[in-house]
Amino acid sequence: MKVSDFNNLVLPIQEKIFRLSRRLLVSSDAAQDATQDVLIKLWDKKDDLDEINNVEAFAMTMTKNHCLDQLRLKRNQNLRLVHSNYENSEVDPHEKLEAKQELKTVEMLMEKLPENQKMILHMRQIEGYEYDKICEIMDMNATAVRVALSRARKTLVEELSKIKKHEKRKQN
Repeated sequence: MKVSDFNNLVLPIQEKIFRLSRRLLVSSDAAQDATQDVLIKLWDKKDDLDEINNVEAFAMTMTKNHCLDQLRLKRNQNLRLVHSNYENSEVDPHEKLEAKQELKTVEMLMEKLPENQKMILHMRQIEGYEYDKICEIMDMNATAVRVALSRARKTLVEELSKIKKHEKRKQN
């Protein structure tokens, strides 16, 4: 495979690789390192990429596995699951503060989810992947993916409502 073919195939998914890495590894530096490692692995496999049906799914699976390896090895002490891409365009500082606090709460609750649920929720809600692509990346059947996503959402909703009830009681 030529360099230009590789670039046309892989560079468009580089940002998605980074976002998934960032999702799994809190540090932007660790996510950049992971992205670079995955791109190097893809480069090493460039001659085999023509045989792969869905290079993006292959790259995302590779990213997931690489990041999980990093977490398992505990190579970096500052690794944790986070989502910090949230932007609120409102100018009102009170609303900004509330949104920031709510995001932190959701992030905290997501950290408590099982690993599969975290990744599936991220891929579906943040990355916007279709179920079939998530199934391929996670190596799970569609029913298992839908159940995991449903459980993750249900857990988040239940925990958020508990927190809001508790906050209301504090105010009264």
